Amino acid sequence: MAKLLYSVTMSLDGFIAGPGGDMSWLTPHLGPNPMVDDLIADIGSLLVGRNTFGGDDPYKDDEERGGKAFGGGWEGEQFVLTHHEPDARIPGVTFVGDLKSAVAAAKEAAGDKYVNVLGADTARQCLEAGELDEVLTLIAPVMLGDGVRLFHHPGGAEVRLERTHVSHVPHAVNVWYRVVR
Repeated sequence: MAKLLYSVTMSLDGFIAGPGGDMSWLTPHLGPNPMVDDLIADIGSLLVGRNTFGGDDPYKDDEERGGKAFGGGWEGEQFVLTHHEPDARIPGVTFVGDLKSAVAAAKEAAGDKYVNVLGADTARQCLEAGELDEVLTLIAPVMLGDGVRLFHHPGGAEVRLERTHVSHVPHAVNVWYRVVR
């Protein structure tokens, strides 16, 4: 059965996007990362939040990689969690109106591989529903000062994690956690 993995690159001060969802800060911190390269082969589907799906793309200025998951390094089915489905169909993308249905469809599509969760709010919803299994955070050597936090829960919420792996590449520290239930 598929596991849900939230994978994300974060600034040292805890932001995954800059103000207004700006992702341009990420471009200098993308580079060879054997852990990510290996992970991509283990992703069976994506569960993506609507803001992330329609948001800023760090590869937007790259003709070959722009608009593609993992800069074109991954292909497969994407499930976008939204209450506002677009009029036009997009090949390989299914828009789903509720979390339970989106998770079920993404897990079915993933088979025995990971469902990779993209988007802070979608990851938070998965955590609250008890669906998120693992978190992989690539910590980039930059501080943004403002933007979209890795995890935001008004009033606070403690989520216990068990570290399962740490590795270093020149442009990031990879930290992999299992969600403790």
